[in-house]
Amino acid sequence: MTSVGARVVLAASNAARKMGQALDSMGASIEVAKYTERLVPSTRFVAVDGVAPTVSESAAFVAPSANVIGDVAIGKNSSVWYGATIRGDVNKVTIGDNTSIGDRAVVHVAKIQGDFPTIIGDNVTVGPGATIHAATLMSSCVIGASAQVLDGSVVESNSIVAPGSVVTPGTKIPTGELWSGSPAKSERKLTDDELAGIPGSADSTKDLAILHALECAKDYKQVAEDEELYEDNLERHPDYYARGSEDDAPDGDVLGQGAPGRIFDSTLTHPEEGLKYMQKKKAEAEAK
Repeated sequence: MTSVGARVVLAASNAARKMGQALDSMGASIEVAKYTERLVPSTRFVAVDGVAPTVSESAAFVAPSANVIGDVAIGKNSSVWYGATIRGDVNKVTIGDNTSIGDRAVVHVAKIQGDFPTIIGDNVTVGPGATIHAATLMSSCVIGASAQVLDGSVVESNSIVAPGSVVTPGTKIPTGELWSGSPAKSERKLTDDELAGIPGSADSTKDLAILHALECAKDYKQVAEDEELYEDNLERHPDYYARGSEDDAPDGDVLGQGAPGRIFDSTLTHPEEGLKYMQKKKAEAEAK
């Protein structure tokens, strides 16, 4: 009976496999747009025509979901945030020191309608969702969230472009001014507090970027340990034993079972096995 049952199962499996293959072939034959699934490699750093991005070893942070493509140079302590794209495919992009490109911001260049690279100086803050297209941002300026600075424009130092503004092609924004609107126009001179806040914004973003870089650099084991430590701190009563580390375990050992409050290495029903294990470790340590 066993052999007959096995043959029936095998025959049914073969029939199901053939039916699945037939359905797959039929589906492929009636597809309007042919599609083949492929594994997508990381696109954080991509070379174009053999030219790869140059990122300073001391750059603060380039997010895992950011895209830095082609002839791009990024200076020290600068950061590129989540979902941002910097594309130097038909011209070059240069980003100075201590500058941040915010979440989902786009930095691009021009070649067809004018030969414009994109040059961004030091201590520049480009807000989330902003577009910098073939323009020059001199050092110490702020581009607000979702603002656009377009082809051939120049934003001079110590200037601010308000969120959502559109700086039209070829515009020059003088130093020390606030521009806003669509198209952007000069609103007024910056106050002393606003001028002082420009480098402050760059420095605070740099500090935050370093924190994000440390978190994104963790592997899955470190993430799991952090989660375990968080839950332990949340639930452990202050009068209970303090949590120990792997190095502390021998000192806090109880009957060879490990430090209290941690998962024991051996069964509670056989504590002698734990003692044997600890004696073995001690002997190995003495032998060294």
